[in-house]
Amino acid sequence: MRRSGVALVAAGALVALPTLLPPPAGAGAAYAAGRTGGAGHVGAAQGREQWRGGWAAAPQPATDVYGKNWSGSGFARQTVRQVVRVSAGGSRARITLSNRYGTAPLRIAGATVGLTDKGAAVRHGSVRQLTFGHRQSATIPTGGELRSDGVGLPVRPLAALTITLYFDAPTGPTTFHGKAMATSYRAAGDHRADVGAAAFTETSSSWYVLSGVEVAGGGPVRRDGIVAFGDSITDGYGSTVDANHRYPDVLAERLAAAGRPRSVLDEGISGNQLTHTTPGFGEKAVARFPKDVLNVPNVRTVVLLEGINDIGMSEVSGQPGEPTPEVSARQLIAAQRELIRQAHRRGIRVIGATLTPFKGAAYYTERGELKREALNGWIRGSGAFDGVVDLDRVVSDPADRHRIAAGYDSGDHLHPNDAGYRAMAGAIDLDAL
Repeated sequence: MRRSGVALVAAGALVALPTLLPPPAGAGAAYAAGRTGGAGHVGAAQGREQWRGGWAAAPQPATDVYGKNWSGSGFARQTVRQVVRVSAGGSRARITLSNRYGTAPLRIAGATVGLTDKGAAVRHGSVRQLTFGHRQSATIPTGGELRSDGVGLPVRPLAALTITLYFDAPTGPTTFHGKAMATSYRAAGDHRADVGAAAFTETSSSWYVLSGVEVAGGGPVRRDGIVAFGDSITDGYGSTVDANHRYPDVLAERLAAAGRPRSVLDEGISGNQLTHTTPGFGEKAVARFPKDVLNVPNVRTVVLLEGINDIGMSEVSGQPGEPTPEVSARQLIAAQRELIRQAHRRGIRVIGATLTPFKGAAYYTERGELKREALNGWIRGSGAFDGVVDLDRVVSDPADRHRIAAGYDSGDHLHPNDAGYRAMAGAIDLDAL
């Protein structure tokens, strides 16, 4: 048993000492550390700073499976402005840009960061020019990631930041994050230093190239970061756009309100699976876990909630992307065990979350429900996790435990609404954290 005294059902537990990953093989100098938590980035002064994750989004290959977006065509002589909310605060900030799934080197002509005003507008006096190895422009190698230099910008926990990227040459298809549940903005020409929003006349509901924001300063850094890892239910599908009502957001709010603000990073991908990679929904969890969790600075705990898409997409034909081979409960358990092994090798603890109900969803079957129950039974009783949060019980209908409660249902009988996500975050015991 690895629970270290942590109660089951409404609890989590957090301790770990992360090990830093090297840059991927073949990455050039422009890689500038990727997401290694501080090793190998440009500038000796930054090497003495202690950085923590403020915000993250798991990178995905370009796809239109979520509907029309800008990832396939990319950008040329255009400015993209994106608004994110950080969970942790500090006196300095830096960003990570991803070309993980690009097919050619990606040139960034320039970038800025500032405090968000409203929509695409930025607060007067807060815009900061970002540099990469002390240069305004940089090129990210194919398959690589690029971290900016740090810049002075006082940021409070739960503050909204606006990151603006200018692409002066055609990018081709870009790495992105499909379901941002937030609005991104685009303008023709170079508007990275604009304070106003007038030039940003186009909008999208995805994030592009930007995959992380980190903060430093504001006190000593503790290795207490949390990563929420999973599929669309972690991604926040069904929550209110631009409201930051995903369950990891609400968890960050609870910690801040309790006087314990810390990194809470959302590494969910809508449609993602444990065991199968699909063109539209990203690499399978066991393949992307080292990149999206183990390579994040100062992580102590990961909350694992994944497997429902493996079940549903393998049971019902006509789902987006390639057909999913049939998957058994035994295979899902083996995949979760592999993620636990990967995390424990890095000293990171894993909180297992039971799969939430899906009766009435488009891909529900009785056979799929038996697999969900088998996996949930193993999560609750195997002792393989360092703690368990029983989200199944939290959001299910007491009159029919196979179905999500009406008050928590976004309408598709699969994804929670804002109230459902708030209940999920509320099930995690802050004292245990």
